[in-house]
Amino acid sequence: MKRLLGLAALIDRLNGAVGKAASWVTFGLVLVVFVDVVMRYAFKTSFVLTQELEWHTFAFIFLVGAGYTLLADGHVRVDILYQRFGPRGRAWTNLLGVVFFLIPGCILVVATSWHFMLRAFQVGEGSPDPGGIPYRFIVKGFIPLGFSLLLLQGVSLGIRSLLEILGVPRRGGEEG
Repeated sequence: MKRLLGLAALIDRLNGAVGKAASWVTFGLVLVVFVDVVMRYAFKTSFVLTQELEWHTFAFIFLVGAGYTLLADGHVRVDILYQRFGPRGRAWTNLLGVVFFLIPGCILVVATSWHFMLRAFQVGEGSPDPGGIPYRFIVKGFIPLGFSLLLLQGVSLGIRSLLEILGVPRRGGEEG
């Protein structure tokens, strides 16, 4: 049980660090959007590179931040029953969701995006638009990485949910 908790804690620390790094990239995105808006409205011009940098940066934040969002329990819940469940009911819901939906979904995306990403790197894929970002392949590399981080966080959630179901007490001061 200690090893499972240790693995979950390691995954949580990894996604916590990645999430904090992504938050700084978010600040950079705000600056890029600010520059784009000033250029459009003050100088009546816009650059393809700036617009592409906006969506590349957003894609990076979204992809690598998904695992952190799961760690922080920040994903949107639509389930009206979940909020009425006690800790064990929520643990069962989380465990079943992780095992039957999150893990298979992440594996599917990682497996299918891997070749897509490799091909983009092999050809050095860039923007088809003049003045666009010449390194589009980089953002495609974050697809399997982001879903791998989400998969790992799902494993952590699954471990913690299983231990909750089994009645294994958590150590004091531990997040989860």
